[in-house]
Amino acid sequence: MKALKQFAESLQVDVVEEILSLCTSVGAELIKSRIQEFDLNRIIVVACTPKTHESVFQRVIYEAGLNRGYLEFVNLREQVAFVHQQEKDKALQKAKELLRAAVERAKVLEEIVTMRVKVTPSTLVIGGGIAGLNAALDLANAGFMVHLLEKEPTVGGYMAKLDRTFPTDDCAI
Repeated sequence: MKALKQFAESLQVDVVEEILSLCTSVGAELIKSRIQEFDLNRIIVVACTPKTHESVFQRVIYEAGLNRGYLEFVNLREQVAFVHQQEKDKALQKAKELLRAAVERAKVLEEIVTMRVKVTPSTLVIGGGIAGLNAALDLANAGFMVHLLEKEPTVGGYMAKLDRTFPTDDCAI
């Protein structure tokens, strides 16, 4: 980590911090304070997986006054540590390349704009077979306007073509 931190300091970034437990409340408060202290406008987190932690860091920078779109994440866990467990030199080189790419990408990050739009609760169900008809009924019962599209002149799908059903041999029509 020391070599990666030194590499990060050589890039065009304002602040480089090495924090053991970044996703804790202490780490979150440190990120917020650094954003305020250095008037930062982009944040790059070099840590574990964005799958479980990206939304946490987006919330943290939002609470600090930054748009959540100004977060760039470098996934060292799955993309470096897991795949290069026995090759420390390759792991470091890959981490450096991912970090360099993240710095370049952070330069062009844009705000994520949240809009509220009025939605008409309607849906289109394609296919008037058993599944389509059941879906249409469930949606209609949930208050949606349902438009059913069927290519055949009658509904029922394959079920409408059967005259007997298994296992009781009842009439299917």
